[in-house]
Amino acid sequence: MKKGFTLIELVMVIVILGILAAMVLPRFVDLQGQAKVSASKGALGAIRSAIAVTYAASAASGEANPIPSTIVATMFQDGKIPTEPLTNSSAITIVASAEDIGATGSGWAYDSVNGKVWINNQSYTSF
Repeated sequence: MKKGFTLIELVMVIVILGILAAMVLPRFVDLQGQAKVSASKGALGAIRSAIAVTYAASAASGEANPIPSTIVATMFQDGKIPTEPLTNSSAITIVASAEDIGATGSGWAYDSVNGKVWINNQSYTSF
């Protein structure tokens, strides 16, 4: 008598594995996009912190308008403006408000009147 699996048993195992893969795969498809959004939020936090530190230093020294007029690399410890992960750009665009952000822009949008910063893309103005 030969020991082993029949063709039906092997097909059933393959079908079960296929069903399990079909259930799990959709959860992992968008992980790269979610990681880029999370990295963008982290970079926004770093930029906002650098603006706040620069603001505090300028206000403490008695400057009339302590809000930085632009974002520069010297504001950051490593001397580099963080790259925006969704478009892989560290360009700074000066805007008057969130409504002026480009529909398909790249990099960061900075409101030098209020000290606010966003991703320079209308799809991401909520954070």
